[in-house]
Amino acid sequence: MSNKALATNRTIELNDGNKIPALGLGSATPPEDHQRLIDAVKAAVRAGIRHIDTAWYYGSEPYIGQALKELFDNGEVQRKDLFITSKVWPALWDRAEQSLKQTLKDLGVDYVDLLYQHWPVCFKTDEDGLPKKPFDENGAIKFDEKGDYLETYKQILRLRDTTNHVKSIGVSNYTEKQLDRLIEEVGVLPVLNQIELHPRIPQKKLVEYFEAKGVKIEAFSPFGAQGAPLLKEPKVEELAQKYDVSPNEILTSYHIMSGRSVVPRTSTAERVNQLIHLAQLTKEEIAALDQIGIDEPKRFIQEDWGTDIGFEHWKKVPSWEEKK
Repeated sequence: MSNKALATNRTIELNDGNKIPALGLGSATPPEDHQRLIDAVKAAVRAGIRHIDTAWYYGSEPYIGQALKELFDNGEVQRKDLFITSKVWPALWDRAEQSLKQTLKDLGVDYVDLLYQHWPVCFKTDEDGLPKKPFDENGAIKFDEKGDYLETYKQILRLRDTTNHVKSIGVSNYTEKQLDRLIEEVGVLPVLNQIELHPRIPQKKLVEYFEAKGVKIEAFSPFGAQGAPLLKEPKVEELAQKYDVSPNEILTSYHIMSGRSVVPRTSTAERVNQLIHLAQLTKEEIAALDQIGIDEPKRFIQEDWGTDIGFEHWKKVPSWEEKK
C-alpha cells in the first residue's frame, strides 16, 4: 500500500458554500474512445476519484451513464458521493433546459452538481440544436446575430434557482472582460471558470483576476491536449523523479497545490492510477513550472470559429463583439 499523499482527498470550497473535489476525470474523448470510457469511469471511481466532468457536446454522457448505473447497482458508490458536472454548448445557447434534460437522461441521474456555460458565444442552429450548414466562407461555424452569450448563463441560473436539477453554476472559457459584463448585468457570480491551463499557458493575470472576485479556476487539458506533450517537459520529468510520482501527477499537483481543481482526461482504465497521487510541490517549484509558459507560451486549444474569445495568445481574428 502506497504511503503517498492522495489528490483524491482534496476538496475546494466554492463561493456558494458547496465543495468540489480538486481532482476530476475529464471525458472530452474522441468518439472511438467512448466505449473504453465506461471502464475508465469505473476505474476512476474505484480509485477514489469522485469528480466527473462531462458535457453535452462531448457525446460521452451516455457511456458515463452506463458506468454510473453499474457502480450504483453494485453499491460501490452512491449518487450523493459524486460531484458530476456538465455544460451547455453554444448551439443550445437559448435552450439550456433542453441541454440539461438530455444530460440527465443520458447520465441516468436526477441532478448535476455543477452546470457550466461551455463557451461565451452563440451558434446558429437547426431544430436539433446542431450548427446550421453551410459554414461561412472561412469554414467557421455561423454565429447567431440575435444571440447573447449572457442569456445562456441567465438560463442556467434560473435552472439552479427554480429546479432541483442544478446545485452550482459555472462558466467555461471566460475572460476578465466577460466576467465583468456578467457581474454588471447579472450580478450573480459563477463558482468556477474552467479554462485551458498548464505550465505552457499559466495565464497568471486571468487566474489572479478571477480568484480576486471569488471565482475559482479549474484547469482542462493539463497535459497539453492531444499527445500530452507536457509530460515530456524536462522540469516536469525532474519533479516526477524527485517526488516519485508520474509526470501526469506533477501536472495535476501543479494545480491542486495552487488551490485549483483540475480535470485530466483519459479513456484508459489502466492510466487512472497515474492520476491520483499528490506531489507536495513548493511555491518555488510551482513558480518554475509557471516560468515555462512565461518564457515560451503555447495554447493548445483554439477552436477555429473565426472569432477571438479574448484570451492571450489566441489567434488574431475579429472578436465576438466586433463580429456582431
